[in-house]
Amino acid sequence: MKLRLRINNRAVAVLLALLAAACQRQPIAQTVIASPDAASQGPARPTPPVEKGVAETLAVARKHNLSRVAYQLSFSIPAQQSAPIAVEETVAFTLRDAGAPVLLDFKAPTANLHSVEVNGQPVPVDHRHEHLVLPAAALKAGANVAEIRLTAGEQSLNRSADYLYTLLVPDRARTVFPVFDQPDLKAVFTLALTLPRTWQAVANAPLADSTAHTADGLLPGRKTYFFAPSDSISTYLFSFAAGKFARESRTLNGRPMNLLHRETDPAKLRLSLGPISQLHADALSFMEQYTNIKYPFQKFDFVAIPDFQYGGMEHVGAIDYKASTLFLDEGATQDQVLARANLVAHETAHMWFGDLVTMRWFNDVWMKEVFANFMADKITQVAVKNASYDLKFVVDHYPAAYGVDRTAGANPIRQPLANLQDAGSLYGNIIYHKAPIMMRQLERLMGPEAFRAGLQEYLRTYARGNATWPDLINILDARTPADLQAWNQVWVNQPGRPVFSYRISGGHDQRYGLYVTQTAEDGSDRLWPQEFDVLIESASGEQQQLTVKMDGQEKGVRIPFLPKRVVFNVTGLGYGVFPVAPEVLGTVTQLKSPVARAATYVNLYENMLRGEAAIAPLKLLTAYRQALALEPEELNLKLLTGQASAIFWQFLSPAQRQAVGPGLEADVWAAMLKNPAANSKKQLFKVYQSVTLTKAAQARLYRIWQTEKAPVGVKLTEDDYTALALALAVRDYPAPQPILPQQLARIKNVDRRQRLEFLMPALSPNVATRDAFFASLKDEKGREKEAWVTAALGYLHHPLRQATSEKYLPASLDLLEEIQLTGDIFFPYSWLQATLGSYQSASAAATVRAFLRAHHGYNPQLRAKLLQAADDLFRAEKLVAGPKS
Repeated sequence: MKLRLRINNRAVAVLLALLAAACQRQPIAQTVIASPDAASQGPARPTPPVEKGVAETLAVARKHNLSRVAYQLSFSIPAQQSAPIAVEETVAFTLRDAGAPVLLDFKAPTANLHSVEVNGQPVPVDHRHEHLVLPAAALKAGANVAEIRLTAGEQSLNRSADYLYTLLVPDRARTVFPVFDQPDLKAVFTLALTLPRTWQAVANAPLADSTAHTADGLLPGRKTYFFAPSDSISTYLFSFAAGKFARESRTLNGRPMNLLHRETDPAKLRLSLGPISQLHADALSFMEQYTNIKYPFQKFDFVAIPDFQYGGMEHVGAIDYKASTLFLDEGATQDQVLARANLVAHETAHMWFGDLVTMRWFNDVWMKEVFANFMADKITQVAVKNASYDLKFVVDHYPAAYGVDRTAGANPIRQPLANLQDAGSLYGNIIYHKAPIMMRQLERLMGPEAFRAGLQEYLRTYARGNATWPDLINILDARTPADLQAWNQVWVNQPGRPVFSYRISGGHDQRYGLYVTQTAEDGSDRLWPQEFDVLIESASGEQQQLTVKMDGQEKGVRIPFLPKRVVFNVTGLGYGVFPVAPEVLGTVTQLKSPVARAATYVNLYENMLRGEAAIAPLKLLTAYRQALALEPEELNLKLLTGQASAIFWQFLSPAQRQAVGPGLEADVWAAMLKNPAANSKKQLFKVYQSVTLTKAAQARLYRIWQTEKAPVGVKLTEDDYTALALALAVRDYPAPQPILPQQLARIKNVDRRQRLEFLMPALSPNVATRDAFFASLKDEKGREKEAWVTAALGYLHHPLRQATSEKYLPASLDLLEEIQLTGDIFFPYSWLQATLGSYQSASAAATVRAFLRAHHGYNPQLRAKLLQAADDLFRAEKLVAGPKS
């Protein structure tokens, strides 16, 4: 290749690699505790055995022996998606002890490795158990350089017809090129990309130079981007994206920002580009002020990717986002607007929590996620007009956290991890949703100022390096009289939640006491120290709000009158299953506080799932039908309608569903017509679309889709009409012409067309077509677009299709281990949730139990994921079979 920087020129490569290592930035403050120098780390340790994955023992040994790591990488990316990608790589590192081989991690076929040189001398390609072994005889104490020619591994390159992007968390850098793939061996990356001339590219570091190849050159019609040395980053944060993207550039508050995207809808671009930039600028300003640390990296750019696997990924200098979350149109709901703001704030907060200070090992991956979510909630409160911080906190976090913590597969926030190949299974709703609840309790326990000062000290101390949760707890513990070590043990190191009950005692001399008791849901003797608020109301309507500080099994609070009604957790700060008196069931909308209503909806649903007779599914749905027209808050309406739809499809028997369906349809439609708010109208229309069963209601939906005339006051976009077409297709609506091909013809954006084309076989009225589609998912290639796959599975296993889809369950469970090894971090649980999430039958539950019995030595993290995903199925089995009320 004709490059200004020739990786195969050894002298230049070595010089630049060592220069990159020397360019690693200095700590932010003089108080930073740097990692110990390799020469002072004590005696040499034995080299761990070569085994698959990245074992913790290997990571500890390498951290002891290696330092000053730098990578120089050149990728030649052809326009053809199927053509191989050639890579030239230089790895520079310093060894404390050269008496043993050095293992680079590389999870790709051995045939991908073409040649290896160590310190200028060719060595045999020794590739075994997912590692490239550099022989001890070729190494020396001090500076070393390895040069490798290879074909890139494809697993995590996410290649489409005219674009690709890397996604390397938690241990996927090793699937692309040889690397020391552990978070505490931070390194500088110097990258060159040779691309088709019409492509754009973005990476961690600024673009330093570029060369267009002329017709008489070696690579006509192509160009090479040379990026400057990156900041010192963990390998999972190394990133680039390249392809046919449009570029938007803006500068706010003196900060240049570039956005690469593929959006073609003019309305979405007009309405979204300004808010996207402003949200990032506001998030940066908040984080700089809160942490007292300026933005710590060279640049701040983003890429919007169609059907990205996550909402976003916090790559330094090149944040990736799911395009559909960023680009909103005039039909966007308040929830979508808040979700975009929260996502931007989350990824921006990661620049400090996760990127500047990184966990030492992935057992503490939750740390970066909890602080990103915790800060995002604070940022959204000030960045979005009329955002209700407390309400959004309840609606976002509690249902999701309880959805895992109530299950037999519940995991603690902090989990052990022996090998990085299992790190993906640590991710989930406990770290994203229970952990922020825990952190808010900790902030309340310490006081906001002491808590903030502790976080600032933590960031200063470990800037540019790595830290553990015990490191942070030690800093915070010094700033509070509370025993954080004991508090940490139950909140962070153990799973589960408390169940609360109460009694009223006293009465002599008009003195009453409210006595609250907590017990562990799993029957253990654990106690959760926490605070929450209770609203009491007298027969005459007098109200008083009390704070209960639970520091033991039972806590008594003096109350001024005998209460007629007691409502728990009205400020949404407590965690656990709170009691709900039957009289609250029909009076939730009378609570003035939207937060109190949200917390009560959550409490009602959790009590229903526990089988409380007074809150049986049909009773709760009946109460919710009345509340649909009375709940004025959009976020609460989303929570309420989501619960109502879940009850309807999963926790009512088929007979109950047929009996209730027409009335529910009528109630939802009437509530939609009555509601004055456009966003709330749209939310109600979506639930109408979800629960529709009768022919008359389906015909109404078909007319709306066919004419593209939404109900008065409801704004429907192209995406909404696509969702409506899919809802009609899964109901096998007898249209004169097939609905989905017509909808496909309406879609102009190529990425959205391809998505619908993928989904169409899963919605076919022909069982054989659906069978063939499911069979295609057994091939890894069929699962490449994970967001498409999970959407398709939701339709394939829709309650209306389960008579023919239940037969897929055994094979779906058999694929789980392979999916965990080949898919991205959220895919195993998403696969399970999309597969099992709508079933209620005893036969489906029996299939899951039979699988668990047949796999005694099953991967414990995957077993837990399966138990989490099957929890609603197990509960539905009991609730549907129980007394009908």
